[in-house]
Amino acid sequence: MTGWRFRQVGKDNWAPATVPGTVHTDLLATKQIEDPLYRDNEMKLQWIGKTDWDYETTFAVAPATLQRSHLELVFKGLDTYADVTLNDASILHTDNMFREWRVDVKPQLKVGENRLRIRFRSPLNEVAELPKRAGYELFAINDEQAMGIIGDKGPVLSPYTRKAPYHYGWDWGPRFVTSGIWQPVQLEAWDAVKITDFHVVQRQISAQAAQLQLVVEYEGAASAGGQQATLVLENLGPDGKAGQRLEQTVTLQPNRHEVTADLRINNPRLWFPAGYGPQSLYSFKAQLLQNGKPLDEAKTRTGLRSLQLRREHDAYGKSFEFVVNGIPIFAKGANWIPADIFQTRVTPARYRHLLQSAKDCNMNMVRVWGGGIYENQIFYDLCDELGLMVWQDFLFACSFYPGDEAFMSNVREELTYQVRRLRDHPSISIWVGNNENEIAWQEWGFPVKNGPHRLAVWSNYLKLYRDLIPTVLKAQDPDRPYWSSSPSADFEDIAGSQANGDMHYWQVWGGTAPISDYEKQIPRFMSEYGFQSFPDLKSVALFTKPEDWDIASPVMKEHQRSAVGNPRLKEYLLRDYKEPKNFASFLYVSQVLQAQAIKLSAEHLRRNRPRTMGSMYWQLDDCWGVASWSSIDYYGRWKALQYYAKRFYSAFLVSPHEEGDQVRFYVVSDRTSAVPASLQVRMLDFNGKVLFKQSASLQVEPLTSKVYLEISKDKLLKGQDIKKVVLACDLQANGTTLSTNTHYFALPKEMTLPKTNVSATWARTTDSTYQVTLKSTALAREVYLSLAQGDGFFGDNYFDLLPGETKVLTFKSEGATSLDELRKRLVVRSLTDAF
Repeated sequence: MTGWRFRQVGKDNWAPATVPGTVHTDLLATKQIEDPLYRDNEMKLQWIGKTDWDYETTFAVAPATLQRSHLELVFKGLDTYADVTLNDASILHTDNMFREWRVDVKPQLKVGENRLRIRFRSPLNEVAELPKRAGYELFAINDEQAMGIIGDKGPVLSPYTRKAPYHYGWDWGPRFVTSGIWQPVQLEAWDAVKITDFHVVQRQISAQAAQLQLVVEYEGAASAGGQQATLVLENLGPDGKAGQRLEQTVTLQPNRHEVTADLRINNPRLWFPAGYGPQSLYSFKAQLLQNGKPLDEAKTRTGLRSLQLRREHDAYGKSFEFVVNGIPIFAKGANWIPADIFQTRVTPARYRHLLQSAKDCNMNMVRVWGGGIYENQIFYDLCDELGLMVWQDFLFACSFYPGDEAFMSNVREELTYQVRRLRDHPSISIWVGNNENEIAWQEWGFPVKNGPHRLAVWSNYLKLYRDLIPTVLKAQDPDRPYWSSSPSADFEDIAGSQANGDMHYWQVWGGTAPISDYEKQIPRFMSEYGFQSFPDLKSVALFTKPEDWDIASPVMKEHQRSAVGNPRLKEYLLRDYKEPKNFASFLYVSQVLQAQAIKLSAEHLRRNRPRTMGSMYWQLDDCWGVASWSSIDYYGRWKALQYYAKRFYSAFLVSPHEEGDQVRFYVVSDRTSAVPASLQVRMLDFNGKVLFKQSASLQVEPLTSKVYLEISKDKLLKGQDIKKVVLACDLQANGTTLSTNTHYFALPKEMTLPKTNVSATWARTTDSTYQVTLKSTALAREVYLSLAQGDGFFGDNYFDLLPGETKVLTFKSEGATSLDELRKRLVVRSLTDAF
């Protein structure tokens, strides 16, 4: 539907609205507010979430349409408390933004113009009363994890409402509490029958055959009872060629019914996670015909693969690994949060940029965090196409939830709708009950835990995650793994156990533990860990003025989503680095620090394969334009961590590691077959003098982490000052570099890094693509390339340039730029320039 307008309730200030959209984006588009993300505007716009809003449109109904047997208004998503009228007749009241709402409106419709109005009640005002109705509050009060406090800082998250938790906050403080029509609204017409669902059940999948069951659900009108129809089922293979066609006669019945048909595909082309094979996708079509005329049709697409969450007892406890098509997959990825606080601003191009960036950096999994939203269809379509496995949380996070029948019934409808919507996506690899609720009960400061309602709250927890969700999944998607919480051992051990289940680790950053403590954690699967940094200056300049360029300024504090953020980031930085010389340098070093911290953890986790089988850092993207844990900033720029991830998540990883008096050289392989390779180890001084050199021929074993070389530190260093040397590792096969790495024996602030003069030579390869060749006479650490003016993308960045060696990389320009201009605009920064 089009032609929407909106107003603040009680005022006659109607203005054009965009649907799907939100109140905030409509206010911005009609110039009633300034950019909510600019400087401290956020604080000036809190009134929006406390206000009621009207949306309305008119649409024409033709006489022929009104003659149809059934006319339904379908609301794909209303955020959140909405009263809907059609031609002044009340037709719907909603209280869940994650449900589809359908209303039979034939009695209210008329020929000609029809007026549809939706009044959105303030979520803040609504939520304020809900704890009183429940009789007790379900909030956490643990400092930085303070989700749900009602007071001067506003409600950060409410467990009483089915609304995106991140709308209520991001660890701390008032936020943008949205309302609006965030998914499409449409009028659907049908007569005798309509197909309400079409689903492909993968009974048994192998390289030899795929045994499938096609399930068609239809709703028949009362008048259709006993009528005959023909169900036609077809499949279209990944090559676009038509496959099998099945036909069967169906005797239609009133209400909802299922019709099933078995289908075997010989020698199927299987779907694999990224890095393990192709992402083959089959399309299926179901059509109901009567006397050769179509009554209704439905389509779906899926990838054929076997999927298992393997949990077997071993020497370390109990394994936790995803097995796809018989291959144990080490999950390499990041957590995904909504890509914008105003979800409808996330374009298909932005989804593709973020998810393609994940694949380009050798990721094979993303975790859809339970504090956000069930993502839009394009997100899952792209994950299917790119081979990104999806760890899908249900949307319960960091709190406890009511257990009354009204709430449970509402959630049951939500779960059923979302599971049915998403279950044919091969990328979805696990359903997870919630984010951190179980560990919150064990470790966080919940007053209710020790109060008179303790048993009721825990009983409600079990009712939701042990009973209700598994019951829905058994009916709708029984073959996909389910996990009750993240982190959890699924009631077999304490949440976050390193012997069983998955783990979130936040003592680094969330506490004040040293970064080296990452290496003390050897979980079965690390599903969340993270470290903050700032965006670079070009991004910061988009939401600040130059007078704000100090991490202690009020504006920079507002653009921080951690209660302890800026001081803690500086504290960690000064442990390893000298004080940066200015604001821009602080931003740059903060990114290097973040990347180094996550590199240390990610390499450690990969070295411990198969004991550990997953590394999912927090987080890939950012929704605010702030200092955050993301590896890609809000404006789409890769931070140092994203470039680092491309290296530490590569299919082959060479990882030198100090262990006692030895340096052990691990090689990790995600390949399914052995690969002959050569490993070269060199110790250099900062001017390029080779102090030690050793090579080894390897047979890199498949799907393993193994020490292939071990050298004593004394032999490597030969009495050299550890503050003046770098260890360089190079893994090659058939002349192709598989992995490189560097290792330092002293902290950056203890080292005497040389002044560098990096030369750059440019060459054009296409109209918009260039090749840049870099060289330095001395070691240049953390080389960062950017343009003083304009933008583009460097194929590599934040790397160590070894003395006397060349580095060749690509640059893609965002606009037509001459070579002379690029030479003038290129800015090369290294670590020595920051102090």
